[in-house]
Amino acid sequence: MNDLSKRPFAITRNNLAACRVAFLLSGVAMGAWAPLVPFARERAEIGDGQLGLLLLCLGTGSMCMMPFVARLVSRVGCRAAIATALCGALLCLLALAAVSEFSVLVLFLLCFGACMGTADVTMNLQGSMVERGLGRTMMSGFHGLFSVGNIVSALLVSGLLGVGLSPFAAVAVLAAAALLLLATLGRWMLAYGEGAGSPMFARPSRIVLLLGVLCLIAFLVEGAMLDWSAVFLNTVRGMDISQAGLGYALFSVTMAIGRLSGDWLVPRLGERRVLMGGSVLAMLGMLLSVLVDSQLATLVGFVLVGAGIANLVPVYCSAAGRQGAMPVALALSTVNAIGYLGILMGPAVIGLVAHLSSLSIALLMSGGLLVFVLLTATVVVRRG
Repeated sequence: MNDLSKRPFAITRNNLAACRVAFLLSGVAMGAWAPLVPFARERAEIGDGQLGLLLLCLGTGSMCMMPFVARLVSRVGCRAAIATALCGALLCLLALAAVSEFSVLVLFLLCFGACMGTADVTMNLQGSMVERGLGRTMMSGFHGLFSVGNIVSALLVSGLLGVGLSPFAAVAVLAAAALLLLATLGRWMLAYGEGAGSPMFARPSRIVLLLGVLCLIAFLVEGAMLDWSAVFLNTVRGMDISQAGLGYALFSVTMAIGRLSGDWLVPRLGERRVLMGGSVLAMLGMLLSVLVDSQLATLVGFVLVGAGIANLVPVYCSAAGRQGAMPVALALSTVNAIGYLGILMGPAVIGLVAHLSSLSIALLMSGGLLVFVLLTATVVVRRG
């Protein structure tokens, strides 16, 4: 079981509710971008190559900002950092819904990524302080709310676009609702942070480096599902292109459910069993998806992958919050920055492997990396 008995922070129910709102709104901001992509492409009149470069800017902006977040939060606190980052992200979304010049899109998407990177690290730091203050494992539920926000905003923006609203108007409605929720509960976010006096850059400790690599693997598998599940269903399993997105939808919903139930599951099973069982379940799901020539089997496999990896990153973030080798804010910045490499590089690496061999082999190789998660579970729990 996790030792969260030390409670260095006085946490109230309002602080807990505000922390949940931070994760939810971060997911809302991120999920709103997906429906805007085809409109941005149409306005800018760009091809696949330029679109790929544009999409790379989001992760690049996040990674460039993450090393500075620990120092920022130590100076201004979680509340100011998250509120500023979320407001900035919503402003960037409004711009991304309206501008048509490719260079301007690049600029605003880099800024959007920087805001999301700031919110990502800060919400995890606040979540770590809240769960340590309350003496409970809660990170899975926090990340589950991020997934819920992701799904809700994507559906809401898509629905508003579907009834005839312009992209700018659709984002404006979403932004107004998000700002109202932020104004209502945001004042209860933690006004302080950790990491005062810590250096802006530091050599990662072994455990922090390990946690970052493990997050990279989890994000790589998640990115594989995001970018390649529909392609696999369409080109390999012969599913109609209009229905091929069902695989990622099932994966996303399953992962969200898994994370929302993680606060109940992780304390009962223990982090070690969650990491080992989750990695095995995800590997079995990938094997089922690739090796059984059936659309239904592939969909079931994607569901198992979502259930298996759901609680990996939350457990690693909790471990980063408990380790004592580095200041917590700096550790979380490092873990998130390394993990984001999986989102940035993973889909491209899978595409290269698929080009050299096949998409089936590429997906199997991504699933095979989860063996590392299985083998390191004991080390992560003991050292974290």
